[in-house]
Amino acid sequence: MLSQQVSALNMADIDCLLPVEEQAHSHPWTRGHFTDSFVAAYAAFGIRNTDGDIQAYMFLMPVLEELHLLNITVQPASQGRGLARVLLDFMQQYGREQGFESVLLEVRRSNARAIAVYQSAGFAEIGKRKNYYPVDAHTREDAIVMRKIL
Repeated sequence: MLSQQVSALNMADIDCLLPVEEQAHSHPWTRGHFTDSFVAAYAAFGIRNTDGDIQAYMFLMPVLEELHLLNITVQPASQGRGLARVLLDFMQQYGREQGFESVLLEVRRSNARAIAVYQSAGFAEIGKRKNYYPVDAHTREDAIVMRKIL
């Protein structure tokens, strides 16, 4: 069992989030993405190590009776320790407590590791979004849309 606790994040955490985001993603969120998400009052939660450094985080956008998982990221050095699963379990508990009926997410078709984690958490593929994610200046990749009923 992981000893880390999931806690709420806020605007003051942006400077801690940016390096993790940049290390983990080929097309990372910018300061503007994080700022806009906090201004919009989206739910944001993270896991910190014993030094207080953010190791993993997620952003959730409410849409009527559904939560939309906008971003879930684990610092590369902390991957493989079950932190994404801790966040997904917390998200499901949070969603139920807040009265949401389901969670929706998109994931790169090529991200087999993330797809496996989502499937193990009970998410099922419900569709795709063509050319959703940028790959490079000339290429885009489809997203798989997944949903979990709470």
